Amino acid sequence: MAWYPGATRMELQPESDGQPAIRPTQFILHSVAAPWTARRMYEYWRDSTNLESHFGLGYEGDLAQYIGTETRADSNYAANRRPDGTGAVSIETASNLKHTDPWTDRQIEQLIRLGVWLHQRHGVPLRICRSHSDPGYGYHRLHSAWSSGGTSCPGDARVNQFRKVVFPGIVNRANGQSPSPLPPEEDPVPEMLHESNATDMELTSGNWTGLSFRTAVLLVGPVRQHTVVHLVLDDATAPDTVVEGCFYTTDKNGGDRSLHLPVRGYGPGGHQFACTADVGAGRHLRFMVRARTRDSRPVRLLHRAVSGPFWKL
Repeated sequence: MAWYPGATRMELQPESDGQPAIRPTQFILHSVAAPWTARRMYEYWRDSTNLESHFGLGYEGDLAQYIGTETRADSNYAANRRPDGTGAVSIETASNLKHTDPWTDRQIEQLIRLGVWLHQRHGVPLRICRSHSDPGYGYHRLHSAWSSGGTSCPGDARVNQFRKVVFPGIVNRANGQSPSPLPPEEDPVPEMLHESNATDMELTSGNWTGLSFRTAVLLVGPVRQHTVVHLVLDDATAPDTVVEGCFYTTDKNGGDRSLHLPVRGYGPGGHQFACTADVGAGRHLRFMVRARTRDSRPVRLLHRAVSGPFWKL
């Protein structure tokens, strides 16, 4: 186990000794949606739940570590521990109840220091994670595989700080440079995407099917977007049916495909797929789904909807 010397050690048991080892390759930042100190987070995880992060950070910069960074923690869903033994180091940070507030200056400084240590101690590469399994740095909502049902964590203000202050600060300091202060700027108000289609549709087993909501094109770049697709499958769908969703971009004619990483679910009922990324100028964001059944029977899609904020660039 590895313990960060800049944090107060508050070891959670039996998780610290009982959970499997990982090889840390990612650092994922969360907001706890409560104005708690690092000690209060420790008490909550100790007494109330078996879901935890490696670190907790209060508003005043009080930083605690609950589990060694080479032991699995359970707040990142599919990133907790992958089949190859790699996993993510996670930190919960104090916030307001709706995690809409920005990190304080003291929180930012601690995040940068910890991020540099993870690069030096574990070799976490100095880049933002390009997929849910790609080594690097990220925040909870960056990839849908990092949550069980979709999340806006750590909030828009903190995502903005991560991209403009925290991550550049980690890179600069790890390279021996002093980060330059950024002038304050107002966040633009996003537009909202919301479309749905209640027409039943049969999905042929094993085939990718492009979906239309109002049209097949969800957004046209250049935009920055956080898009969530919701699908409802017939209750008669077999429980072991594999359901995969994949966002992708094309040129204006539907060619020159560039695929995002597919996300997988199983069985009937509701399924949710999220994508957070910039769509380049002239590119069209689209979505496709594939259902695979053991007996090759088709699957009936009952309803589909897409929603989310986007910012024109």
